[in-house]
Amino acid sequence: MDDQKLSKINLDISENDKLILSSIDKFLEKDVKPYVKEFESEDKYPQDIADKMAELGLFGATISEDYGGLGLSAVTYSKIVENVSSVWMSVSGIFNSHLIMCAAVEKFGTDEMKNFYLPKFATGELRGGIALTEPDCGTDLQSIKTKATKDNTNYKINGTKTWITNSVQGDVLAVLVKTNSEISPPHKGMSLLLVHKDQGYVPRKLKKLGYRGIDTGEVQFKDVEIPLENLIGTEEGRGLQQILSGLELGRINVAARGVGLAKAALDDSIEYSKTRKTFGKPISNHQSIQIKLAEMATRLEASRLLTEQAAIAYDSGRRSDLQAGMAKLYATETALFNSTEAMRIHGGFGYSPEYNIERYYRDAPLLAIGEGTNELQKIIIAKQLVE
Repeated sequence: MDDQKLSKINLDISENDKLILSSIDKFLEKDVKPYVKEFESEDKYPQDIADKMAELGLFGATISEDYGGLGLSAVTYSKIVENVSSVWMSVSGIFNSHLIMCAAVEKFGTDEMKNFYLPKFATGELRGGIALTEPDCGTDLQSIKTKATKDNTNYKINGTKTWITNSVQGDVLAVLVKTNSEISPPHKGMSLLLVHKDQGYVPRKLKKLGYRGIDTGEVQFKDVEIPLENLIGTEEGRGLQQILSGLELGRINVAARGVGLAKAALDDSIEYSKTRKTFGKPISNHQSIQIKLAEMATRLEASRLLTEQAAIAYDSGRRSDLQAGMAKLYATETALFNSTEAMRIHGGFGYSPEYNIERYYRDAPLLAIGEGTNELQKIIIAKQLVE
């Protein structure tokens, strides 16, 4: 499908999807917004919120209806993420990492694996994430050191993974490992394994500047044994391709998070500028503030459109890493820009936890780092353009 045809795809969502979005907005208003400050300030995991998201079906948002999921398009899913992130960005991470794991299983798992795991993933009975990053390896995943050796019945895993969402509160992780350290290029020796927490891995919660409330951990694997059938796919050596495929959806998610956070920063700034007065008039009447609001709004709208185009490309089934990379790059930089401008518009009040601005300011930098740094996105975009 070419770009011209893609651009003509109708972005109108179904009535059922509208009902889902409406239900989520009500949930955010009633069950999330009143509790954000409490959970965020104490860095406390929002268990009740996570459980209610499971009731709403968010843990199966993009899982096929054949396995009990909602089967939502990436377009609708990105709208959900935007709305959630405009209230509390951390909450979107709980189901994003989970759904990347689910996408890997649904695309590449055996029928037996899909039939066993996906219904449990969709209901939230089993919740998890992806374990890729290591203390000495982030963007360059081919340099991972975590190894899995096998005998006739089991894999034995040794190594350390870090910055892993849902590793503390979750039940299972899709772990990227080296099953063959001798082969070249290195990615041919990498595989993706499903590992349950009760099979022996030990998580440790990490402290963070922002993105608080959600559990982010470091995981130690020391002679952790899992059955051979926990390999995702039918053969070893496909792990990197499998997880990179899932990260296309992950980058659309992060772009949508950027849109949501940028929107929240703009909305709060508009409201504040209409009530805050200097020199006898609202600061919204000052040209310097108007210029800031105009640029924030323009960048926000461009970010939203890029994210929608990436979601359309993903839904078409074609390779979408170029569109996802562009959306992730621009939307997350917009979140950084808008949160900084919001801080300036709010002045000293923006620096106080009485307002949400300081939270936006702390949360935004993660978006430029997570799911591949923005520096990496530029390289991906350039390579695709050259090809």
